[in-house]
Amino acid sequence: MKKNNLPNKISIFPLSEAIFFPRTILPLNIFEDRYIQLVNDAMKENRMFGMVQPKSRKGVSPEVYKIGCLGKIVSFNETEDKRFIISLSGIIRFKIKNEIKKEKLYRSFEVDYSEFLNDLEEENQMISYDKKDLLKKIKIFFQKINYPIDYNELVKLNLDQLVNTVGMISPFSVEEKQKLIETIKIEDKLKVLSEIISFNLLDFEENKTVQ
Repeated sequence: MKKNNLPNKISIFPLSEAIFFPRTILPLNIFEDRYIQLVNDAMKENRMFGMVQPKSRKGVSPEVYKIGCLGKIVSFNETEDKRFIISLSGIIRFKIKNEIKKEKLYRSFEVDYSEFLNDLEEENQMISYDKKDLLKKIKIFFQKINYPIDYNELVKLNLDQLVNTVGMISPFSVEEKQKLIETIKIEDKLKVLSEIISFNLLDFEENKTVQ
């Protein structure tokens, strides 16, 4: 998608503990009335809406983090009980500028993509980075927490896909996930992911010792 085709006003689905990156697929089970309305409206227009993490779960319109990701619905199914099962394909991250008041059940925001235009380009691989070392660390982490993954599939991913996928599927905290999505350069994202995994491994070992 070209930057000129990006909508500067988008509908938003705030979902706690869920981060979503460009060039990843996020499956969603839509059952709340406001998000049924959101998906219905998106399907009538450009099939796009944004995902962000809320800072809390209190209230009807909780404060949300400023950085999220725009996605496009690439599969859509309606169940017998009127739920929607969709898949959202990540396009580009955005920064929220301000909320738009609309007569809708869901929320909409004006957004800016300028910091994340590299998301629209193919990744330039970092030849000097030790991918094997990171993969080993990831494998140890998932084994320690007894979290099932298909390690052979992770090996096939390029560096950017690897960081994004591990960030999405890992049981990291809201703050840790947010730190990943807010980090712009792939070099920095790799460093952040490695630090988060190290911290979680240390925390796991300390808790295991205490028990």
